[in-house]
Amino acid sequence: MSNTSVINHQNPTIEPKVGCIAASMKVIGNKWTALILRDLFSGPKRFCELEKSVGNINPRTLSQRLDDLEEYGIVTRKSYAEVPPRIEYTLTRKGEDLLPILQQMVAWGNKYQ
Repeated sequence: MSNTSVINHQNPTIEPKVGCIAASMKVIGNKWTALILRDLFSGPKRFCELEKSVGNINPRTLSQRLDDLEEYGIVTRKSYAEVPPRIEYTLTRKGEDLLPILQQMVAWGNKYQ
């Protein structure tokens, strides 16, 4: 086998610093996360709105994904002192920076679906 057929896992044209892709996947790589982000790009959403718009997601899974996204600084959670209590999730600036990635996922999915 020639050296040219060996995969270079440190290809600087794709990943100039090893670990960038892994760091991104840690944030958006879980099942459902991209769909949650997709729905938050249209504006703040309540838990029940996300549950309906995302699809067949288990409420426990949705709660965990939202907690993870909040921990990574991708979404903020705002509680309103109402009865019943109202909680909304909104993308942060860091979360909004994921838009080009999701748009590329849409383009790829549209091309190869």
